Amino acid sequence: MARGRLITFEGPEGAGKSTQAALLISKLEARGIEVVYTREPGGTKLGEAIRGILQYNAAGEDPCPESEVLLFEASRAQLVRHVIQPALERGAWVLCDRFADSTTAYQGFGRGFSVELMETINRFAIGAAVPDMTILLDVNVSLGMQRCAKRQVGKKIQYDRIESEALEFHEKVRQGYLDLARRFPERFRKVDAMRLAEPIAEDVWELVSDAFLAQG
Repeated sequence: MARGRLITFEGPEGAGKSTQAALLISKLEARGIEVVYTREPGGTKLGEAIRGILQYNAAGEDPCPESEVLLFEASRAQLVRHVIQPALERGAWVLCDRFADSTTAYQGFGRGFSVELMETINRFAIGAAVPDMTILLDVNVSLGMQRCAKRQVGKKIQYDRIESEALEFHEKVRQGYLDLARRFPERFRKVDAMRLAEPIAEDVWELVSDAFLAQG
């Protein structure tokens, strides 16, 4: 059986990753493709426990930056071994809302850790689970944060630790993503996420179908 495809969605806060992943899943499933959706941090019982620690200090204290990196990687390693690899091996496609590039962008470019070190730790965590395509939904920081604020209206959800960072931090993250897209053009596909969801989804579908479904 042919190996499945691993497609990751990346981008700054408010880029619409979850929305675009859901829209792509519906199109792929209409083609009869089994799709597994997951998110980071999370996707496993261990990962969801770590998610609470990373987003809302569920352990009762704020993780230091070094702990933050290692917690993300622990969640990722568990996700790869328990969800992503088994799905790919049975021929399913896996769509990830964030993956290893998030650590490089947020903890490397954003927090100021060595980008090379972040990439080394990522390789240890993901093993052979290298994305076939990474869709970078690019949105400027001001619009992205406006979207995040709009999501809070009428909801009893507070900003998480990352969303609450200063705008300067989020700008570093965005520039980090753009740098990664330039460095890895064979894998990254940048999509203008400043628009409405439907035209973005059309562009995403064209990229994915041309790369993986054009043969038939």
